[in-house]
Amino acid sequence: MVEQLKQPRALRQAGSVQEVIAGYNGGDEMPLVPYAGIMGVYTAAFAGLLLAARSPGRRLPERIPTTDLAWLGVATYKLSRLISSDRVTSPLRAPFTEYIEPAGASEVKEQVRGTGIRRAIGDLLTCPYCLGPWVATALGFGLVLTPRTTRLIGGILAAAAVSDALNHATMAIKKREG
Repeated sequence: MVEQLKQPRALRQAGSVQEVIAGYNGGDEMPLVPYAGIMGVYTAAFAGLLLAARSPGRRLPERIPTTDLAWLGVATYKLSRLISSDRVTSPLRAPFTEYIEPAGASEVKEQVRGTGIRRAIGDLLTCPYCLGPWVATALGFGLVLTPRTTRLIGGILAAAAVSDALNHATMAIKKREG
């Protein structure tokens, strides 16, 4: 009874952590504890970057200009795709994934392997939507901490994304012609 009182109210109502995890019924497919660990790493990194950005001599921007927001979005898209599915970056994902087949335009289809933290990292590394907040955070804080370098890197990534779009358009036109 005393131990139960030490738990947060939401957990007392839901049961033990083990009961919550078991009740979620995700098994190896949904490694909740490793996911929570990954979220903890993200939160700690975000907090650390926030502290660095608020250090003496630095100021957080009052707003993000529309032009910065545009290239940040395009650069985040491109870098998330590069990390999650590009053929050349497959060595980064290989400890956590298994190659399945080509997925067109220099991308590969992979299957996450393992359980626990290995599975959770594989899920993160193969999901451009999951990587988006990580990449956007890095680029956003890069813009505050090292704006010139970040604008150069972001500009290169945005230009590569525009190039990809033009290449896809060219291939579609050629396919239609014949």
